[in-house]
Amino acid sequence: MHTPILGSAYVARSVNAANNRMVNLFPEAIPAGGLEAGFLNRAPGLEFLQTVGTGPIRALWAHQTNGSDFYVVSGQEVYKLTGLTATPTLLGTVSGSGPVSIADNGTQIFFACNPDGYIYNETTNVFAQITDPDFAGAVTVAYLDGYFVFNQPNSQIIWVSQLLDGMSVDPLDFQSSEGSPDGVVGIIADHRQLWVFGTDSVEVWYNAGAVDFPLERIQGAFNEIGCASAYSIAKLDNGLFWLGTDARGQGIVYRANGYTGTRVSTHAVEYAIAQYGNISDAIAYTYQQEGHAFYVLTFPSGNATWVYDVATEAWHERAGFDDGQFMRHRSNCQCNFGGNIIVGDFENGNIYRFDLDVYADNGGVQKWLRSWRALPPGQNNFKRTAHHTLQLNAETGVGLNTGQGSDPQCMLRWSDDGGHTWSNEHWASMGQIGEYGYRTFWRRLGMTLKLRDRVYEVSGTDPVKVSITGAELLISPTKS
Repeated sequence: MHTPILGSAYVARSVNAANNRMVNLFPEAIPAGGLEAGFLNRAPGLEFLQTVGTGPIRALWAHQTNGSDFYVVSGQEVYKLTGLTATPTLLGTVSGSGPVSIADNGTQIFFACNPDGYIYNETTNVFAQITDPDFAGAVTVAYLDGYFVFNQPNSQIIWVSQLLDGMSVDPLDFQSSEGSPDGVVGIIADHRQLWVFGTDSVEVWYNAGAVDFPLERIQGAFNEIGCASAYSIAKLDNGLFWLGTDARGQGIVYRANGYTGTRVSTHAVEYAIAQYGNISDAIAYTYQQEGHAFYVLTFPSGNATWVYDVATEAWHERAGFDDGQFMRHRSNCQCNFGGNIIVGDFENGNIYRFDLDVYADNGGVQKWLRSWRALPPGQNNFKRTAHHTLQLNAETGVGLNTGQGSDPQCMLRWSDDGGHTWSNEHWASMGQIGEYGYRTFWRRLGMTLKLRDRVYEVSGTDPVKVSITGAELLISPTKS
């Protein structure tokens, strides 16, 4: 029988109800003509590019106009790079230690470091702090119709710079976001409109060309869903995503639908988020790779990373692996430079390239894992069964010539109490290089006990391609 290994991550509040974990794997649907309706693909590995400064990498930014250089905020230093492995040029220093919001107007690049702001002028090659006495600080910054727009820390106030000059701020060029009495968390420009996220609401503004402050609210574009973290706001798939909060609660991930928010997180993801305690430090970035559009949401306090794939509307975990345990993914921020997805490390100055043909994280272990219920929904009659064989249907024969991965192994565990306790690991080969017809089997898997409800888990650490198309389970009922 087909055992339902395909699908998405869903570990419910009660693991007895659902215990479908998926780490460093993501599903891809096959519309027609495939062996199955889809398969599980291994998440991209981290290809080391170089070390820039001492880290951590707080922000990455590819120049919007010429596309010939990109910028790295490493620790309190800002660098310019003209290529993936080019020698970094130190531009200057910035304050703070948290995420940095960046925008550019084609000539100037604005670094918002909450509260300080800095400008690099690509024409004059001058990097300087904004010292205008009317500059009240910036949490996040956006570019809109020639203006830098930024929100003042711990306030309802939004400012604009002088036209095409981020170094200059007029004392009258501000406005309060007063549709709700909450403070402004962060802003982002999308489709030449400014989205203003508060703790309990969202307003959308447009450039009305007004004297002094040029922006005005769009009537009717008011949403009573707030934002839990300024750095969770990100663009993807022609829309916006963010981690929500409001007067009634927090911890739901939304996608903009017109001027409203549509929930995209599941109860299982929301249950996981609720366990992290502090979610105000959540950070997110987005990227696209081979048609998959990913919203990558990391919770530093929770040491976890969740990823939403717009193509399949499915969630999975993305994780590093250290000291035998999963941890948050090493990527802290992202930019697209020359068609390469560049990410920065949250602990050091390393920058990497996401590569679907790299099966390790900076040469270290990238562990993948999938757990699922042995029987499809509605087919468990809770009678005792004997499990004879499990066959993992995967692309085999993709081992390496030498070293780790020359005989790639897959580890199997199972739980007969819904996922509370687990068996020992049972290893099976996934085929040496060229053994494309190899079948990965486990035999004599025993009988279900206790709840008579088995959960299987497969995982691996070898640096080889992993593509899982399904699994076949042979079972038979017993008399008791």
